[in-house]
Amino acid sequence: MGDLNAHSDRIYFMIQCSVKSDPDEFQKWARDRASKYVFDLKEEKSVSYEWHLSDDNTEATLVESFVDSDGAMQRLSNHAASPLAAEVLELVDIKGVLCFGNAKQDLIDTLTAWGAKFQRQFCGYHK
Repeated sequence: MGDLNAHSDRIYFMIQCSVKSDPDEFQKWARDRASKYVFDLKEEKSVSYEWHLSDDNTEATLVESFVDSDGAMQRLSNHAASPLAAEVLELVDIKGVLCFGNAKQDLIDTLTAWGAKFQRQFCGYHK
């Protein structure tokens, strides 16, 4: 186990969405297209990429985590250059973006354009 209240560079995104397409179409895209595409990128500093759905499948949240702010920026750069950037907006409306962790200024600038809210890492632990 890591030390209690040690500094962490880890970054987390929570992107909250309303599903505007057919829920089955969105689930197929998220599982078979988006998740596979991101997984196959083998981004060195990506820790996790997970979609979560409400019980009625009308709300979705993408939760991503990264080793550090540079890893998060790599993910955003890859996203912007991918076909997923346009595809996702055909399927969902983005309702909110939360970024947790000690984000560097380039990440703050990039996510601010999406209306993101930020919280810096304060305390806790990682196992």
